[in-house]
Amino acid sequence: MITLYGIAISNYYNKIKFALLEKKIRFVEEALPPSQTDAVLKRSPLGKIPFIKTEEGYLSESQAILEYLEDAYPEAQRLYPTEPFERAKCREFIQHIELNVELIARRIYSEAIFGGTVSQETKDEVKAKVEAGLTGLARIIRLSPYALGDGFTAADIVAWPHLQLVSFATRQIYGNDLVAEHIPGIADYMQLIESRPYAQQVAKDRAAALEAFFKNR
Repeated sequence: MITLYGIAISNYYNKIKFALLEKKIRFVEEALPPSQTDAVLKRSPLGKIPFIKTEEGYLSESQAILEYLEDAYPEAQRLYPTEPFERAKCREFIQHIELNVELIARRIYSEAIFGGTVSQETKDEVKAKVEAGLTGLARIIRLSPYALGDGFTAADIVAWPHLQLVSFATRQIYGNDLVAEHIPGIADYMQLIESRPYAQQVAKDRAAALEAFFKNR
């Protein structure tokens, strides 16, 4: 059985949890924040979450975990296309959304979510780069009805938690949803994903984790 370590307020944790649920892989969760303790660093080299425990050992980095789950459980629901080019396009989509949108938007999360302060210079820089990333994303996302066509794939597993958070953060900082501005039809797409029972379970657990997090601050 897989053990998933992390906290449910993390979009990367929820990416892996969503995949595990959709693939119907048996797993247990162990709440664990990022840490620099020796015990955590032995399992996750930079102390980041999420990471998982498998029969073979520990594995960190959410994208490595997602692809491991696909390869290690071939009998489960497939989340990647089988044709090599389409499989590569799915990886391209994931890399683009994570490196060129979410990673950049993360610089404003401290103020948008956690009550910190971000400089105006950083806000301006992030806005320009996120808009460029979203413009690029709009060129490859299909929304017909899923991110890459008529089938639910790893692209949707990744897009849903990340774009939700980017949408929220940009509304908080800039007063408008940059995701909706740059990707027509994204609201209907998000509703489609949120109609899935496992997305609803992830969202419910995330809401509970957020409530607990802010209550205990």
